[in-house]
This record gives sequence, C-alpha cells and structure tokens, in this order.
Amino acid sequence: MINRSYRARFIRLMLGLSFVIPAAFQSAAQSTEILTIEDCYAMARANFPQAKQLALFERSADYSIDNLSKGFLPQIQLIGQASYQSAVTEFPLMLPNVEVPTVSKDQYKIYADIYQPLTEKSRINQQKELVRANTLIEENKVEVELYKLKERINQLYFGILLIDAQLDQVNLLKKDIENGIDRINAAIANGVALKYQADILQAEYLKANQRSIELKNGRAGFLEMLSLFINQPLNENTSLEQPENPTLALEINRPELELFRVQGASIGLQQQLVDIKKRPKLGIFAQAGYGRPALNFLNNDFDFYYVAGLRVNWNLSAFYTSSNEQEIIALGQNVLQAQQETFLLQTNITLRQQQSEISKLTQLIESDQEIIQLQEKIKTTANNQLANGTITVRDYISYVNEEDKARQNLLLHQMQLLLAQYNYKTTSGN
Repeated sequence: MINRSYRARFIRLMLGLSFVIPAAFQSAAQSTEILTIEDCYAMARANFPQAKQLALFERSADYSIDNLSKGFLPQIQLIGQASYQSAVTEFPLMLPNVEVPTVSKDQYKIYADIYQPLTEKSRINQQKELVRANTLIEENKVEVELYKLKERINQLYFGILLIDAQLDQVNLLKKDIENGIDRINAAIANGVALKYQADILQAEYLKANQRSIELKNGRAGFLEMLSLFINQPLNENTSLEQPENPTLALEINRPELELFRVQGASIGLQQQLVDIKKRPKLGIFAQAGYGRPALNFLNNDFDFYYVAGLRVNWNLSAFYTSSNEQEIIALGQNVLQAQQETFLLQTNITLRQQQSEISKLTQLIESDQEIIQLQEKIKTTANNQLANGTITVRDYISYVNEEDKARQNLLLHQMQLLLAQYNYKTTSGN
C-alpha cells in the first residue's frame, strides 16, 4: 500500500514535470513585456484617432493667419467695362466756326483699382488672435476626449492586475490542497484514513484548476481589449507593473478647466472686434486705366488716365447692431460661467464619493489582514489534525476555503483601493 502511494506520487510528479519543463523553456524563449499604467496612457492617447486632429488644427490655423496677414498688402482689382447709353452730355450752344465735340454713346474702359489700408492693423491682429483662440478651443476639446481614455485604461489595467493576484492566490490554494493530499495519502498508507477522502481533496484540486482556467481566459479577454486601445500586441507573457499608491491632491487640474479658459478668452476677443467694427477705415487708393472717354469727357478718343487720393469708409450701420451683439456675447459669457460652475460642482461631488470609497476600502483591508491571520492559524491547526485523523477531509477543505476566501477578499479590496485611488487621481486631473 505504501509502494502504491509513493508510485502514485512519483507518477504525478513526473506528469507535472512533463508540462512544467517544456513550458519553462518556452517561457525563457519568449521575452516578457512589462507595461506600466503610464505607458498605457501614452500609447492609448497616441493611438486614438482624435489625436491626429491636433496637428491638422495647427496647420489650418497657420493658413488662416497667413491669409489674414495679407490683409496689410495692397488690395488690387482689375476691372473692365463696355457700355452703351441712350444719351450723352451735349452743349446746347452752336458757335460759328467752332466745332463742339460730342461724346460717343458706346463707351469703354479698363482700369486697375489699388487700395492700401492704413487703419486695418488692429482689426487684423484681433482676428489673428481670435483664430488662435478658436484653434485652442478645438485642441482642448480633443484633449478633453483624450483624457477620458484614462478612465477606460484604469478599468482594464487594474482588472488584469486583480486577475493576476487571484491566479497567484489560486496557486496557493492548490498548494494547500496538495499538502492535504500528501497528508491524507500518508494516513491512508497507515490505515487511519479511507481512499475516498483523497478523492474529495483531488476533486477540490480540480475545481481550483478550473478556476485558474477561467481566470486565464478572463485575463486574455482583458488583454485583448487593452491591446486594441494601445495598438500593441499583448499575450499571456505580458506583465503589468503594479503601481504604487498615488499621492492624492485636493486641487482640480482637469483639461476641461483649460477649455473653459480659452473659451472665455475667445469671447473677450469677440467683444473687442464688435468695437473695432464701429471705427472708420482710412486708406490710400489709386486708379489707372485706359478707355473712351478718359477723365476729359470732351475728348472722344481712347486715352490713359489715373486718379489717386485718400479714402475714408465708415460703416455707420455697425452702430445699429453693436448693442445686441454685445448682449449676445455677454449671454455667452454667462452660459460659459454656469457650465464651469456645474462642472466643478459635479467633479467635487465625485471626488467626495471617491474619498469615501477609499476610506472604506482602507478599513476593509485592515480587517481582511486580521481575518487572514486568524484563518491561517486555524488552517495550520486543521492541517495537523488531518494528519492525526481527528478531523475529516471536508472539515479541512472548509478551513482551507475560508482562508482562501479571506485572501481573495484582501486581493479584491487591495485592487479596488488602487483603482479608486487612480480614479480619484483621474477625476482631479493630477
């Protein structure tokens, strides 16, 4: 009976080595990739399609500003005209021996009109600033969307870490069951235990093994989703580094606040443009052309001509709408202020809830550690009692499962605490 027991243990050992040794060589042949949560943040951001818009916004703004800068250059128009009119200016007097010239009813002219603005610098500079401000608004909108990726990365990353910790705990559980199997086999060999008791422990071992399979499949699913976010191939050899417990800051530094700031700056620039529109415009103009008649309308021949001078343009109709435009802009400021206050209120409420969750989990972890110490003592005593035959296998399994449950609770609460802390860090923007 002793020989059969040792032979069974030897066969199990060799079978185990037949799986472990090739796996060890295969693992050594493959490089294990180690990822940090900051790596995942950076790669997810770079991979997200919206990130590509940032460079496009910059290029578009450069083109717009370059076009506005050309507003300082002379504005040139080339105009041609051919007309026929029903009547022309005539002299009513007829003088002897004097031929009074007449103007043809068909008239032609082609000329260039050149205008050099002198007072447009402030308006153009203001429009440039508005283009830059609107570009920043679009860029910050993208930053807000990219920042939301952190919450999704947190869920996946700490989900994988929790599964890794659970797999480690299942391995510890299997060792405890194997220890029980060894003890009960020794008792069977000594005739103080029955074979079915070893079968009970073996069934528990198989259940633990099934749990490992389920956890590994769950880990593969989480890795696949994380791989899609960061655009990197991940496999079972990928290892995630468990981050340290972060320092939690009280201030809020979310990208939404920068978005509100640049939106407010844009509104201020719009107000200044409304005032600039009411100012008169001054510039130098020149016209040079060729036509019939030229400037001398009594000369009916084709001739060259030119005109130059100062031009003032004052659009008084801008005063009609300026007050309404200012009111619309003021309403926009009030809406923006309300949005910012709402965002800060909701964020502070979320932070208070997360602080409460962190405090609760910290207390649960302390309690878990005390429970584990007690359950470990109980299991150790039960292990010795099993060897002495003073408790049943089912009692031993019950104690082992209670310790495993306590350790699983600790792992769960530890990962939940880390996740809650990083969610707090993400919510506060620090």
